[in-house]
Amino acid sequence: MHRFTLPDMSCGHCVAAITEALQALDAQARIAIDRDARTAEVDSALPRETLVAALAEAGYPPAALPD
Repeated sequence: MHRFTLPDMSCGHCVAAITEALQALDAQARIAIDRDARTAEVDSALPRETLVAALAEAGYPPAALPD
């Protein structure tokens, strides 16, 4: 399970674009998005880096994880 903070996500269109971008890579991925908290949880076998790249390409780069 991967958890992302997506500061640029603000509306239903954002949620749809994020879901579409992730499912294009992994149609079997389970995605739970909390628009108000601006977070997404993705259950996918793909590596985190691949999901980060897809989110960034869709226009929703995840916030950096704290060290």
